[in-house]
Amino acid sequence: MNRQKPNPDDRSDNVEKLQSMVQNTIENIEAAEETMAFSSPEEKAKIQAKNEKRKHAVEGFREEIKDEAAAREREQ
Repeated sequence: MNRQKPNPDDRSDNVEKLQSMVQNTIENIEAAEETMAFSSPEEKAKIQAKNEKRKHAVEGFREEIKDEAAAREREQ
């Protein structure tokens, strides 16, 4: 049997990764909104629905950032 050891839980850069994910998602929202100017009504509806999901994701990322920052503080 070849069992792999699990990787240690390294949370040291989670806040930075999450902040990057927030920034990328916001940029995607903005790019999609620019695209809507040239889109059909059907495409606009799809873009708006996707952007709503993105906005919810950003909210979730921000909550995770708070949690990770608090965990980082407790570890110090």
